[in-house]
Amino acid sequence: MRRHVVVTGAASGIGLQTAVRFAADGDRLTLVDVREAELVEAAATVRAASLGAAATWSDEEAVRTTTADLTDPEAPARVVDEAWSAAPVDVLVNAAGVYPATPFLDLDAATWDAVQAVNVRAPVLLTVSLARRVVGAGLRASVVNISSGAALRARPGAAPYSTSKAALEMATRASALELGPLGVRVNAVAPGFVVVDSTANPVSDEYAAAVGANPLGRPGDPDDIARAVLWVAGDEAAWVTGSVFRVDGGSSTGAHTLPLHWGDQREKENA
Repeated sequence: MRRHVVVTGAASGIGLQTAVRFAADGDRLTLVDVREAELVEAAATVRAASLGAAATWSDEEAVRTTTADLTDPEAPARVVDEAWSAAPVDVLVNAAGVYPATPFLDLDAATWDAVQAVNVRAPVLLTVSLARRVVGAGLRASVVNISSGAALRARPGAAPYSTSKAALEMATRASALELGPLGVRVNAVAPGFVVVDSTANPVSDEYAAAVGANPLGRPGDPDDIARAVLWVAGDEAAWVTGSVFRVDGGSSTGAHTLPLHWGDQREKENA
């Protein structure tokens, strides 16, 4: 069954690669981002992935774009309405997010609110708007929120971001609880450090080296996350809702970079 999938934050990174994965699976896409020029380029990439897989769609049907600023509280409803006008929406992937580096003493209301608006409020309102449409039409749908390992661990300069992702994970559980009986599953995928070419959320080499360590020994790439999203959104996960999947190379397992706490002396004593 070919689905209609809406992906926010689709102009680059995890959002773009997730859209590519769905397109290659034969699904039609509505791509959403605030960056119009980058969104046009992303649409071309997604259309290329859909060639052959989505022969039942015309080019216009296979990939549509909607430019939206998700800091606007009216934008989520508009995004869903525009997507639904083309076809009922089966999957919503909330991948849009912002990650400013702001020391705690430099925080102000505007900085805090802007992060919460995109990272928490927008996914919630998008889910509300979609669920109303789905329930009204007697259909079913799946929502996947993109969280982060930062939901579990604070980082310098990331207080608004870490807080927003912790809130998003609770919103995932709360919405799954209420929407499950109505036919809407809601889950989250929480990436570890993923290497992306992003002008929206750039990171320094020093930061990447510090945060990227994990038991599997490599940073993630967007396709690691996209594959997980595709699975949890699909029928193979039909009995899964309210879950957070940590796709992080094991970085959330614990303090794996620490040495043995007893050190060399204990080893010598036991020799």
